Amino acid sequence: MRVVVQRVSSASIKIDHVDGGEIGGGLVVLVGFEEEDTRDDLEWMCRKLVNLRIFDDESGVMNYNIEQVQGSFMLVSQFTLHASTRKGNRPSYIKAAKPDIAIPLYEKFLELMAEETECKIETGKFGAYMEIELINDGPVTLSMDTKNKE
Repeated sequence: MRVVVQRVSSASIKIDHVDGGEIGGGLVVLVGFEEEDTRDDLEWMCRKLVNLRIFDDESGVMNYNIEQVQGSFMLVSQFTLHASTRKGNRPSYIKAAKPDIAIPLYEKFLELMAEETECKIETGKFGAYMEIELINDGPVTLSMDTKNKE
């Protein structure tokens, strides 16, 4: 499971050209799954996202997590996070989970996130065309992978 996390001051999403959800301050999380991902990966990532201390305290030090600043999440599936660009110029998505595996993983991830936090959660729609507008705050952008827990 691989994510890209962006701390934002605001974000909105359109799904198939129709307005979807929007958030104020918080985290936009792009989420990609691979076939080997398990519930353990989902649970680890949920805990990590909720507890990441990447919001500024009164001294301007990244010391607070999303709950401490009463932020929101926008969680969006994105299979292209598993792109391989080793050979040639056209990315390969062979490592990305196929929809029959990825959809249940995404749905379970959303369910676990809702259990893990009381923060507002907005989502995209798996497999849909989506447009995300965001203001990256900082900018702060992180990538995490459950197969490479740095």
